[in-house]
Amino acid sequence: MKQPLHRRQPTQGNPRVQRTRNRVLAVARELLPQVGPAGLTYALLAERADVTRQTLYRHWPTRAALLFDLILEGPDLGTYPEPGTDVRAVATAWLKSLRAGVGVPAVRTAALAVAAQADHDPDSAQALVRIGEDRHTDFNKLLEPSGIQISDDEFTLLYGPVLARLFLDRGQVTDTFIDAVVTQWLTMLQRADTHQDSQ
Repeated sequence: MKQPLHRRQPTQGNPRVQRTRNRVLAVARELLPQVGPAGLTYALLAERADVTRQTLYRHWPTRAALLFDLILEGPDLGTYPEPGTDVRAVATAWLKSLRAGVGVPAVRTAALAVAAQADHDPDSAQALVRIGEDRHTDFNKLLEPSGIQISDDEFTLLYGPVLARLFLDRGQVTDTFIDAVVTQWLTMLQRADTHQDSQ
């Protein structure tokens, strides 16, 4: 989602700009579960957040950009894990954090909307790729003390079952389910390491 050349980027370091941005995102988080992605128009958001539509377009030139920020700048739930040497503990804590984040109605709705629009909207497709890259990079940072870095495929195999349970099965992700996912994932990682060592 490149910023159009004719649009002036807001100065992120400016406290007033950051307050406006935070207010708009808070209002969007409140509205999105109520009105859905199609109902979250810039006209409605500008009215409720008491800003101009021009302000919204300066921060988020596309709706996909707004949804992207709603997903990645969700409320701090105090559940994001610390880096560590115990891969099982880091993976388990990260999946619990994912579960908590997706449990926020606005984050869940925004994630589903971006995924649904990705086939026909290039901005949404790019947002989806950037979300995956961002989460993968952050997860590998958590693993740095362990000396392990995982590939894209290995990352997908970790979070995929959790998102499938939440979005496709419409079921609960219990701690027991997360433990089972992490156990299977670690087994797969060990097999991959053994296979590479034997070559």
